[in-house]
Amino acid sequence: MSHIPHTSNSLWRDLPIETFPTLSEDRQADVTVIGAGITGITTAYLLTKQGHNVILLEAGKIIEGTTGYTTAKITSQHGLIYSHLMETLGEEKAKLYYQANQDALTLIDHIRSEHDIDCDFSYQDAYVYGETSSSIEKIEQEAQAYEALGIDGGLVQDPPLPFSVQSAIKLNDQAQFHPLKYLRFLVRELQKKDTLIFENTRAVDIEKGSQPEVTTRDGYSVTSDHVVMASHFPFKDIDNMYFARLHVERSYSIAVKTSSKIPEGMYLNADQPKRSLRYAKDDSGEPLLLVGGESHTSGQHDDPLAHYENLSSFADEHFEVKDIPYRWSSQDPSTMDNLPYIGPITEKQPNIYVATGFAKWGMTNGTIAATLISDQIRQRSNPYKELFSPSRFHAKQDLKNFTKENADVAKEFVKGKLNRKDKKLEELEHDDGAVVHYKGNKVGAYKDAAGNLSLVDTTCTHMGCDVSWNKAERSWDCPCHGSRFTTDGEVIEGPATKPLKKLSE
Repeated sequence: MSHIPHTSNSLWRDLPIETFPTLSEDRQADVTVIGAGITGITTAYLLTKQGHNVILLEAGKIIEGTTGYTTAKITSQHGLIYSHLMETLGEEKAKLYYQANQDALTLIDHIRSEHDIDCDFSYQDAYVYGETSSSIEKIEQEAQAYEALGIDGGLVQDPPLPFSVQSAIKLNDQAQFHPLKYLRFLVRELQKKDTLIFENTRAVDIEKGSQPEVTTRDGYSVTSDHVVMASHFPFKDIDNMYFARLHVERSYSIAVKTSSKIPEGMYLNADQPKRSLRYAKDDSGEPLLLVGGESHTSGQHDDPLAHYENLSSFADEHFEVKDIPYRWSSQDPSTMDNLPYIGPITEKQPNIYVATGFAKWGMTNGTIAATLISDQIRQRSNPYKELFSPSRFHAKQDLKNFTKENADVAKEFVKGKLNRKDKKLEELEHDDGAVVHYKGNKVGAYKDAAGNLSLVDTTCTHMGCDVSWNKAERSWDCPCHGSRFTTDGEVIEGPATKPLKKLSE
């Protein structure tokens, strides 16, 4: 098996990005955008072009969240989704979803063409393939949905893969790019318009009203006419129970140097476990094969490193692997009906907006969110307003998934309280963590390479579930709603906004 890097390192993160200050005084703006990934940056870009005064807040470093840990496919082909949407939501809404994603692809291409952005953009056909007989019927049903919806694609016999498949469907003229090269240009455009960008500025609360006030962890605030939560998972719920309406999954990627020919196109399988393939280049121009998949509910796996090993085994089986210089993971929330929540956070609070539930397809869905929310702020009509409304409810699909999701959360809550670990602190190896017994209590312990200890309370600060140790990413992960924390308890990803309680030796 090929060597897997010891620590997580995204291919896209090799690109240097300028740094920005931390918010250190109270501010005012027309619009406050929280989260500097593709949704937040694109929203700010569209609004500043129209003369709005925007302040952009980022809890960590800009473009360092999920946008920095993606496979960067710009595609309307989100697995075998269209036959599913036609069955659950009807033909009209399924067609709107396709059109919205195609509009997002067109906008990204328009922006990069208008400004001549060198971001490794290329048009690629997108494929879903099946290797088992059970996938044939599903792919044929999807092909029928393509025909009914007027989607530019259909069944293909022999996709250009180095292994045989039972069936495949193709969507023509989709795209891929380098997300950080693209967004770095948009950030520089924001700087030219004197847009204020603040890093390491975690928003922890929003006070409702005609001019909502966003408060940061350090106690400073931004008051504005509109607030956009583009923070991936909404950190402020405001009575709409997002924590109970979102399912969070973690998935994995490796970048492979190979002696084999890397096929053109972008690929996703119809079977389990998931496998995603696409061509890319590193900073020196050397070709790479990106292999992704292995998704599971965030925080609910005993050995995350095994997922990287499985991807490596798949690459070794089908390609001549020379090296694996990069490996990374990310997590994505999905909604009850598989369509994102984009728009006012509640019907009674029209000036606070949310964008979440992109379900691993953030390049298009994040761009859709930016256009839809910027249109709503500017009081312009948008054909996708009702489709993505966060206040929508589909009884057939939502009730079933709501019940299943929250039963799983309840199970994990109880499991965390009753699962008393018997590992002793002295058994902990260097550069590793575990839930251990210490002075009669259950604590989270991490011992760094030098032997220094960090001890934290394992109770997640969001809703009290017990976090577990993620050996692959060296983080404490919550199995209930996906919050993640550093080895010393600082928040990496929400919905939690407060760190884990630090304990002394």
